[in-house]
Amino acid sequence: MTSTNDIRRSFLDYFEGQGHARVPSAPLVPHNDPTLMFVNAGMVPFKNVFTGLEKRDYSTATSSQKCVRAGGKHNDLDNVGYTARHHTFFEMLGNFSFGDYFKEQAITHAWTLLTKEWGIPADKLTATVYHTDDQAFELWKKIAGLPESRIIRIPTKDNFWAMGSDGPCGPCSEIFYDHGDHIFGGPPGSPDEDGDRFVEIWNLVFMQFVQENDEIIGDLPRPSIDTGMGLERLAAVLQGVHDNYDTDTFKALIAESGELTKTTTTGDNQASHRVIADHLRSSGFLVADGVLPANEG
Repeated sequence: MTSTNDIRRSFLDYFEGQGHARVPSAPLVPHNDPTLMFVNAGMVPFKNVFTGLEKRDYSTATSSQKCVRAGGKHNDLDNVGYTARHHTFFEMLGNFSFGDYFKEQAITHAWTLLTKEWGIPADKLTATVYHTDDQAFELWKKIAGLPESRIIRIPTKDNFWAMGSDGPCGPCSEIFYDHGDHIFGGPPGSPDEDGDRFVEIWNLVFMQFVQENDEIIGDLPRPSIDTGMGLERLAAVLQGVHDNYDTDTFKALIAESGELTKTTTTGDNQASHRVIADHLRSSGFLVADGVLPANEG
């Protein structure tokens, strides 16, 4: 079994070996975005780099960013404990290009790491692209050799990413892992896509346009790449389980929760113990970053 710590290290080592600057996780309280209460994606610490307001001494980077999603636009709170893949706190593995490489290299990196470095079977992977992104569609055929039936065109905002109503935006390509037909769920774009069989593990964002008031007004002068992969979802794949809560990190917390409460951790109690484990992680990392609970609001 590959530990979650080993997986994180392996991801960062790969991209550092490909010339990316290894950037430590920023605190959960964002210092560059007053619109966010907590950092909710790996690209947040780089937001001003993408918009050109800030310069760094590198053009490519990689990180494992602490994230919390418990409200606002990205809110999975009601799903926590009841699905195999949702959390309030999670780590987002990412590689970033600030005007350096674009779609072809981003897809090549993703496919190489998943199938060659980690040995994930190619027939377990499906890609989605924005429905008008013919270039990404052809690149998945060329680089990965995926059949057209496993490159799914999605005509919704699920596959078109925007930083906000104003700013950089562009199509994205999501990579899904098939946990097997013994688990309920259908492929992306199907009526049963919200099941736990096909789980999105990596999102490759191709930032190439600029928009104002939700309308594209032109091209970015330097197309960029922003990717995000959930460490906990990847750990489930590489540890041979279909459920994030069965990975090494969560199993230890859930077992301790059961021991301290003298209750079983399965059956009717399962969701409760999973919520406890998830919220403990969020609380621990938030307090470590200086966030304290209040008794109101």
